[in-house]
Amino acid sequence: MEYNTQQRRLPLPEYGRSVQNMVDHALTIEDREQRQICANTIIKIMRGMFPQYKDNADLNQKLWDHLAIMSDFKLDIDYPVEIVKKESLHVKPDRVPYPQSKLRYKHYGRFVQDMINVAAGYEDGEEKRQLINLIANQMKKDYQNWNKDGVDNQRIVDDLCELSDGRIKITVDDVKMFEHRVFTQRRRQTNNNQQKRKNNNDK
Repeated sequence: MEYNTQQRRLPLPEYGRSVQNMVDHALTIEDREQRQICANTIIKIMRGMFPQYKDNADLNQKLWDHLAIMSDFKLDIDYPVEIVKKESLHVKPDRVPYPQSKLRYKHYGRFVQDMINVAAGYEDGEEKRQLINLIANQMKKDYQNWNKDGVDNQRIVDDLCELSDGRIKITVDDVKMFEHRVFTQRRRQTNNNQQKRKNNNDK
């Protein structure tokens, strides 16, 4: 018996080895007309494998593209659509640029720094005061996640002023700081009665 793991790797495993064998057979047909009939039959079989997508407008294009891929673009037939180019399958995506600007305090993250810049541009008023209050509390939460020993509220106010390049000047009394409790995972304790019953059963 020959296992699938011992056979060549399928270019599109979702269609299975039987469909791949049909494509391989189509490549051996010398008569172009018969080869075209065989290809059309394979497409019908492939379409029947995914009835949930029968109303998808792009299904026909995708099936012919897949047929070309499974034949390694060697199947010489009259494709009813313009199939995908082989070279386009291996094009590497453009590299996503990574922000090069450095953060002064990485534990606060980019989001906090961006929000501070936004708040600094606000006109003085209740909306700016509430935004600064939210930012300060988020900074305290981030700091405590980084340093489990806690943080003094004055430290948060000083960091906020520094990160805003002095554009936001507040005191501890200007913001309402919430206490963020840091929960540590506790070991589950066994009920005393359950432990006693277990001990009695072990006797």
